[in-house]
Amino acid sequence: MQGDDRLHWWQTRWFVIAAVLAAAIPLLYPAIPPIVDLPGHMGRYRVQLDRAAYPWLHDWYKFEWSLIGNLGVDLLIEPLAPLIGLEPAVKLIVLTIPMLTVAGLLWIAREVHGRIPATALFALPLAYGYPFQFGFVNFALSLGLALCLFGLWLRMARLGRLRWRAAVFVPLSCLLWLCHTFGWGVLGVLAFSSEMIRQHDLRRERGNGHWLHSWFRAGLGCVPLALPMLLMIAWRSGADVTGQTADFFYWRTKIAWVVMALRDRWLWWDIAGMAVIYLVLFKALRDPRIGYSRHLGLSALFMLAVYIVLPRIVFGSAYADMRMAPFLIAIAVIAIRPKPGTTFRHAAILAALGLAFYAARLTGTTISYAMFAQDYEEELAALPQVPIGARLISFVGHNCNNAWRMSRLEHLPAIALERRMAYTDDQWSMAGAQLLTSRYADAGGFAHDPTQIVTEVKCAREWWRPINYALARFPRDAFDYVWLIRPPAYDPRFAVGLKPIWRAPGGTSVLFEIDHSVPAPEATDEELGVPRWLILAMERRRARLERAEKAKMERADRRERLQRLREEQEN
Repeated sequence: MQGDDRLHWWQTRWFVIAAVLAAAIPLLYPAIPPIVDLPGHMGRYRVQLDRAAYPWLHDWYKFEWSLIGNLGVDLLIEPLAPLIGLEPAVKLIVLTIPMLTVAGLLWIAREVHGRIPATALFALPLAYGYPFQFGFVNFALSLGLALCLFGLWLRMARLGRLRWRAAVFVPLSCLLWLCHTFGWGVLGVLAFSSEMIRQHDLRRERGNGHWLHSWFRAGLGCVPLALPMLLMIAWRSGADVTGQTADFFYWRTKIAWVVMALRDRWLWWDIAGMAVIYLVLFKALRDPRIGYSRHLGLSALFMLAVYIVLPRIVFGSAYADMRMAPFLIAIAVIAIRPKPGTTFRHAAILAALGLAFYAARLTGTTISYAMFAQDYEEELAALPQVPIGARLISFVGHNCNNAWRMSRLEHLPAIALERRMAYTDDQWSMAGAQLLTSRYADAGGFAHDPTQIVTEVKCAREWWRPINYALARFPRDAFDYVWLIRPPAYDPRFAVGLKPIWRAPGGTSVLFEIDHSVPAPEATDEELGVPRWLILAMERRRARLERAEKAKMERADRRERLQRLREEQEN
């Protein structure tokens, strides 16, 4: 603000500390953070930590350490879990993610603008954006770290410590890539755009040079961030790497992601929140008292270009473009800055409105998470009835209409793996994308995600099974227990031979023990709600995937045997 060197309340360190700490409030009450994929990850962490203590885990799952760009929480769990326990360690790590995101956004705004602009407060609720709600924890952790590292990148440039910056960011970029590839990529985009502006300004001061020199020098300035490219090549050229890259330029979904960037529980509430943010962005275009920073404005445009080009599926990981949306919007919001002549009264009003918006969104998320946590407690009451090491198959009810409020129960069965060391069918099995793959051959086509998701009828363009088909067709000899979690209505005759040993009070969830002396029910595919042609297509696809996975496992076993043979010969 013109002629005003005072730090106002939203620019003080105390406010920044309070804003960062407040970001953790929604996650304080739930024992397990209620975000969709997290329970599934927790099951993998249990295998990672205790596979030697429970030998049957080795029979069901293959876990092998490898250098991949998706290891953030997996690595942090190693020292933390033995100290405080797995579930508290996971909660502590996840709790820090929105705090890092808020800290990074405020730090970047401080470095670019010199002071935190009042409008930056409107970006803070995006720390609980849709990708975080989905449970992409390694991704979300890497983005929070990337924002903080970009703040450090800007600060070292402002202080003129470019050589130190080059030295420091070589290892930091590698660690960020190891956390998740996306975080490293976003840091590269942000750093390159800021370097372009810095080199452009230096060229103007010198009064010579072509604008292409700015691009070239910006690229040279970002060379310290380039080493992970070699790690990426080594990762994606591995023999056991799978996963396609597909679905480019799905405009309908790309538009949807930027509308639902705050999606959580209540459609009207979340859409209203996005409307507020877009109103602020529009105001910056129309209000003569505020505008956009060149540094962050260019960064937002670069991120927008990446978002447009990025496909829906990258290396087999879905929702790749969706993950970028909240951070693209957040960078655009913190790019807003006051113009000379802006009065304190105008800035204070914006700051008060931004703080109220942040507080309202945090309150709504806190209530939502408390309600989801209650759902978890009700369903997990079944687990004491599951013996240690049980072979458990689970079916979680879902719907075909993609309801705004996700149940957060889609991967809850993995808590049986985490707490009871039981087999669960909801683990992802994609070689090269993560450290764990399923190898329980007896489970057949019911071995891994998404076989745990069931619907009342066959959903178009989805591989989820109808509940009747799942109950009638799963291989009963491969399992001892069946856990139905809020299932859709099903025909009781397909539950013959399933003895209920626990029921949710007042709910539809039930835990069955399988009576192996009773044969499975017989029914045609049409009776089970699935056309024969679709079953054949699903079986062919499953067979292809199983053959490919079996071949990869055989190659890995051969390498292990050769390695043991070499070690024996050396000894």
